[in-house]
Amino acid sequence: MAPGCTLVLVLMTGAVPVPSAPKALPPARGCHMAQFKSLSPQELQAFKTARDAFEDSLLQKDWDCSGRLFPRTRDLKHLQVWERPVALEAELALTLTVLEAMANSSLGHSLEQPLLTLQHIRSKLQACVSPHPSLLCPQPTAGPRPRGRLHHWLHRLQEAQKKESQDCLEASVMFNLFRLLTRDLKCVASGDQCV
Repeated sequence: MAPGCTLVLVLMTGAVPVPSAPKALPPARGCHMAQFKSLSPQELQAFKTARDAFEDSLLQKDWDCSGRLFPRTRDLKHLQVWERPVALEAELALTLTVLEAMANSSLGHSLEQPLLTLQHIRSKLQACVSPHPSLLCPQPTAGPRPRGRLHHWLHRLQEAQKKESQDCLEASVMFNLFRLLTRDLKCVASGDQCV
Protein backbone atom coordinates (compact mmCIF):
# COMPACT_ATOMS: atom_id res chain seq x y z
CA MET A 1 0.00 0.00 0.00
CA ALA A 2 1.31 3.47 -0.85
CA PRO A 3 2.48 5.76 1.98
CA GLY A 4 -0.10 8.35 2.93
CA CYS A 5 -3.01 5.90 2.55
CA THR A 6 -5.03 4.48 5.37
CA LEU A 7 -6.93 1.22 5.32
CA VAL A 8 -10.67 1.21 5.62
CA LEU A 9 -12.15 -2.17 6.38
CA VAL A 10 -15.14 -2.99 4.28
CA LEU A 11 -17.33 -5.88 5.38
CA MET A 12 -17.07 -8.91 3.12
CA THR A 13 -14.88 -7.15 0.51
CA GLY A 14 -11.54 -6.77 2.25
CA ALA A 15 -9.35 -3.73 2.73
CA VAL A 16 -9.56 -0.77 0.35
CA PRO A 17 -6.85 1.93 0.34
CA VAL A 18 -8.30 5.41 0.87
CA PRO A 19 -6.17 8.54 0.59
CA SER A 20 -5.53 10.36 3.82
CA ALA A 21 -4.39 13.93 4.19
CA PRO A 22 -0.77 13.73 5.33
CA LYS A 23 0.71 16.64 7.23
CA ALA A 24 3.95 16.44 5.28
CA LEU A 25 4.93 14.04 2.58
CA PRO A 26 8.35 12.50 2.44
CA PRO A 27 10.42 13.70 -0.51
CA ALA A 28 9.81 11.75 -3.70
CA ARG A 29 12.54 9.34 -4.75
CA GLY A 30 15.09 11.12 -6.88
CA CYS A 31 14.02 14.54 -5.61
CA HIS A 32 17.27 16.37 -4.95
CA MET A 33 16.66 20.11 -4.91
CA ALA A 34 19.10 21.20 -2.19
CA GLN A 35 21.68 22.03 -4.86
CA PHE A 36 19.45 24.95 -5.89
CA LYS A 37 19.42 26.80 -2.57
CA SER A 38 21.58 29.35 -4.33
CA LEU A 39 22.72 29.71 -7.91
CA SER A 40 26.26 30.62 -8.90
CA PRO A 41 27.11 34.28 -9.54
CA GLN A 42 27.68 33.40 -13.22
CA GLU A 43 24.18 31.91 -13.53
CA LEU A 44 22.59 34.91 -11.84
CA GLN A 45 24.58 37.26 -14.10
CA ALA A 46 23.21 35.48 -17.18
CA PHE A 47 19.67 36.15 -15.91
CA LYS A 48 20.53 39.78 -15.16
CA THR A 49 21.92 40.23 -18.67
CA ALA A 50 18.73 38.79 -20.17
CA ARG A 51 16.51 40.97 -17.98
CA ASP A 52 18.54 44.09 -18.82
CA ALA A 53 18.26 43.33 -22.55
CA PHE A 54 14.51 42.88 -22.11
CA GLU A 55 14.18 46.18 -20.26
CA ASP A 56 16.04 47.93 -23.09
CA SER A 57 13.61 46.39 -25.60
CA LEU A 58 10.63 47.67 -23.57
CA LEU A 59 11.58 51.23 -24.43
CA GLN A 60 10.70 50.43 -28.04
CA LYS A 61 7.28 48.91 -27.25
CA ASP A 62 3.97 50.47 -26.39
CA TRP A 63 2.49 48.02 -23.91
CA ASP A 64 -0.12 48.26 -21.21
CA CYS A 65 -0.54 45.46 -18.69
CA SER A 66 -3.29 45.77 -16.13
CA GLY A 67 -2.81 42.96 -13.63
CA ARG A 68 0.05 41.32 -11.81
CA LEU A 69 0.49 37.69 -12.78
CA PHE A 70 2.92 37.21 -9.88
CA PRO A 71 1.52 39.32 -7.00
CA ARG A 72 3.89 40.36 -4.24
CA THR A 73 1.66 38.77 -1.62
CA ARG A 74 2.09 35.31 -3.16
CA ASP A 75 4.63 33.34 -1.18
CA LEU A 76 5.37 29.63 -1.42
CA LYS A 77 5.90 29.61 2.36
CA HIS A 78 2.11 29.79 2.70
CA LEU A 79 1.73 26.43 0.96
CA GLN A 80 2.22 23.02 2.52
CA VAL A 81 5.72 21.63 1.92
CA TRP A 82 4.50 19.04 -0.61
CA GLU A 83 2.55 21.70 -2.57
CA ARG A 84 5.55 23.97 -3.11
CA PRO A 85 7.28 21.93 -5.84
CA VAL A 86 3.96 21.65 -7.67
CA ALA A 87 3.50 25.43 -7.63
CA LEU A 88 7.12 26.05 -8.63
CA GLU A 89 6.92 23.51 -11.46
CA ALA A 90 3.84 25.30 -12.87
CA GLU A 91 5.61 28.65 -12.56
CA LEU A 92 8.69 27.23 -14.30
CA ALA A 93 6.56 25.69 -17.07
CA LEU A 94 4.98 29.07 -17.85
CA THR A 95 8.34 30.84 -17.60
CA LEU A 96 9.96 28.37 -20.00
CA THR A 97 7.06 28.58 -22.47
CA VAL A 98 7.28 32.37 -22.55
CA LEU A 99 11.09 32.53 -22.68
CA GLU A 100 11.28 29.89 -25.41
CA ALA A 101 8.88 31.98 -27.51
CA MET A 102 11.09 35.02 -26.87
CA ALA A 103 14.23 33.10 -27.89
CA ASN A 104 13.32 33.71 -31.54
CA SER A 105 13.48 37.48 -31.02
CA SER A 106 16.44 39.84 -30.80
CA LEU A 107 16.81 38.66 -27.17
CA GLY A 108 17.58 35.10 -28.28
CA HIS A 109 21.30 35.19 -27.57
CA SER A 110 20.87 36.63 -24.07
CA LEU A 111 18.29 33.94 -23.24
CA GLU A 112 20.40 30.89 -24.19
CA GLN A 113 22.05 30.32 -20.80
CA PRO A 114 18.98 31.22 -18.70
CA LEU A 115 16.90 28.77 -20.74
CA LEU A 116 19.43 25.99 -20.22
CA THR A 117 19.54 26.69 -16.48
CA LEU A 118 15.74 26.77 -16.14
CA GLN A 119 15.36 23.57 -18.18
CA HIS A 120 17.89 21.85 -15.90
CA ILE A 121 16.09 23.06 -12.77
CA ARG A 122 12.74 21.92 -14.15
CA SER A 123 14.09 18.47 -15.04
CA LYS A 124 15.27 18.02 -11.43
CA LEU A 125 12.04 19.46 -10.05
CA GLN A 126 9.90 17.04 -12.04
CA ALA A 127 11.33 14.18 -9.95
CA CYS A 128 9.71 15.91 -6.97
CA VAL A 129 6.27 16.25 -8.50
CA SER A 130 5.97 13.28 -10.87
CA PRO A 131 3.77 10.84 -9.38
CA HIS A 132 4.37 10.96 -5.72
CA PRO A 133 3.59 7.64 -3.99
CA SER A 134 0.67 9.26 -2.16
CA LEU A 135 -0.85 10.22 -5.50
CA LEU A 136 -1.02 6.54 -6.44
CA CYS A 137 -3.83 5.96 -3.96
CA PRO A 138 -7.25 5.77 -5.57
CA GLN A 139 -8.82 9.22 -5.39
CA PRO A 140 -12.45 9.60 -4.39
CA THR A 141 -14.61 10.22 -7.44
CA ALA A 142 -17.38 12.11 -5.67
CA GLY A 143 -17.19 15.36 -3.79
CA PRO A 144 -15.77 18.80 -4.46
CA ARG A 145 -12.29 19.30 -5.91
CA PRO A 146 -9.73 20.49 -3.39
CA ARG A 147 -9.53 24.27 -3.11
CA GLY A 148 -7.01 26.47 -1.50
CA ARG A 149 -3.95 28.51 -2.29
CA LEU A 150 -2.33 25.92 -4.56
CA HIS A 151 -5.48 25.47 -6.64
CA HIS A 152 -5.92 29.25 -6.88
CA TRP A 153 -2.31 29.78 -7.94
CA LEU A 154 -2.38 27.02 -10.59
CA HIS A 155 -5.67 28.34 -11.96
CA ARG A 156 -4.27 31.88 -12.13
CA LEU A 157 -1.26 30.71 -14.15
CA GLN A 158 -3.50 28.74 -16.51
CA GLU A 159 -5.86 31.65 -17.07
CA ALA A 160 -3.00 34.10 -17.66
CA GLN A 161 -1.86 32.11 -20.67
CA LYS A 162 -5.33 32.47 -22.18
CA LYS A 163 -6.11 36.06 -21.22
CA GLU A 164 -2.82 38.00 -21.19
CA SER A 165 -1.14 39.33 -24.30
CA GLN A 166 2.26 37.91 -25.20
CA ASP A 167 3.89 41.25 -24.30
CA CYS A 168 2.32 41.20 -20.83
CA LEU A 169 3.30 37.56 -20.28
CA GLU A 170 6.87 38.41 -21.28
CA ALA A 171 7.00 41.38 -18.90
CA SER A 172 5.51 39.38 -16.01
CA VAL A 173 7.90 36.48 -16.50
CA MET A 174 11.02 38.65 -16.95
CA PHE A 175 10.27 40.80 -13.90
CA ASN A 176 9.57 37.68 -11.83
CA LEU A 177 12.79 35.84 -12.77
CA PHE A 178 14.86 36.85 -9.76
CA ARG A 179 12.01 36.14 -7.36
CA LEU A 180 11.63 32.69 -8.93
CA LEU A 181 15.38 32.02 -8.63
CA THR A 182 16.21 33.56 -5.27
CA ARG A 183 13.00 33.09 -3.32
CA ASP A 184 10.70 30.42 -4.76
CA LEU A 185 13.43 28.02 -5.88
CA LYS A 186 15.32 28.51 -2.61
CA CYS A 187 12.15 27.77 -0.63
CA VAL A 188 11.51 24.51 -2.49
CA ALA A 189 15.20 23.56 -2.19
CA SER A 190 15.05 24.19 1.56
CA GLY A 191 12.08 21.85 2.03
CA ASP A 192 10.52 22.08 5.49
CA GLN A 193 13.23 24.54 6.54
CA CYS A 194 11.46 27.23 4.46
CA VAL A 195 9.24 28.94 7.02
